[in-house]
Amino acid sequence: MSDAKSTPRPKQDFEQTLDASDKNVAAFERQHHTLLDRIQHFLHGYPTMVPVIVLVISIAVFGMLAGTKFFSPFNLSLILQQVSIIGILAAAQSLVILTAGIDLSVGAIMVLMSVIMGQLAITLGVPAPLAIIVGFIGGIAAGMLNGFLVTRVKLPPFIVTLGTWNIFFALNLWLSGAQSIRSQTIDQIAPLLKFFGESVSFGGAQITYGSILMVLIFAVLWYVLNHTAWGRHVYAIGDDKEAAELSGIRTNRTLISVYAVAGLVCAIGAWASIGRVGSVSPQSFQEANLQSITAVVIGGISLFGGRGSIVGPLIGALIVGVFNSGLRLVGVDVLWQVFAIGWLTIIAVAIDQWIRKVSA
Repeated sequence: MSDAKSTPRPKQDFEQTLDASDKNVAAFERQHHTLLDRIQHFLHGYPTMVPVIVLVISIAVFGMLAGTKFFSPFNLSLILQQVSIIGILAAAQSLVILTAGIDLSVGAIMVLMSVIMGQLAITLGVPAPLAIIVGFIGGIAAGMLNGFLVTRVKLPPFIVTLGTWNIFFALNLWLSGAQSIRSQTIDQIAPLLKFFGESVSFGGAQITYGSILMVLIFAVLWYVLNHTAWGRHVYAIGDDKEAAELSGIRTNRTLISVYAVAGLVCAIGAWASIGRVGSVSPQSFQEANLQSITAVVIGGISLFGGRGSIVGPLIGALIVGVFNSGLRLVGVDVLWQVFAIGWLTIIAVAIDQWIRKVSA
């Protein structure tokens, strides 16, 4: 018996193959040895750093070219005033883009709500606070219409908001009769409409309440997106809508709420725009849609959704303001200012595509 137990069993073919195979544990080499790869991975983890770096470089360059004029309190406060409305619209646009959508109607909603506020308060004699509230409700309703068409009718956000842009713009001209309400009339009847055009003096700079409002809107949205379940659902839908549905998120309800909040933010921007312009004009902010998208893209929020910080578009709006101010101070024609912003937008999208390759 002992001899039988000690006799080795012949090895089968698969065992011989295993003996001849490499026994070393598989090791994965790090693929990002170069400095460029490390930068790519760093920016993928902190996408907001891209607009921060661009803003710092822009300030430094234009500071050297324009000298003390650029850093004067008057010019810095002027930049904040100029970007306040576009910044507010960029905040609304960011919410939609985070869900992998886009809203081409934000500017039209804002102008339409400003006209509604003005017509109610000035033409119909409605108390200004009530007119403002009606404008807010109108903004929410306009946003919900967009959300309903996207979620229930299953239309692409681009087509939906392109169509509603025309609808809202036509309503704007119809309600206003294509006529502006003058600043003097607003001062006499409903001065509250121009509240966000007032300013406070700080260190020689005139900071308008509209600029403060812009920062507050971004602060509130940052908290909501980063510290509430609703915010996590917004990012989840933008990252993968089907996976979000499988995880139990009511995607359609969340999307409608996103468009509704975006409409409310546009309505708040409508109130601020009256103070910024000093009047109610149906023809104001014609390029607001593209400018808001520009601020969002430059701010590092991915057009593919699910990625980016709400702080980025605020920085993106400031970058646009710094570029416009700096180029103007060094004597560059307005035409070439638009040319430069266009290239800046293209470069921002290219950088976003490059950063996204990390997760590919």
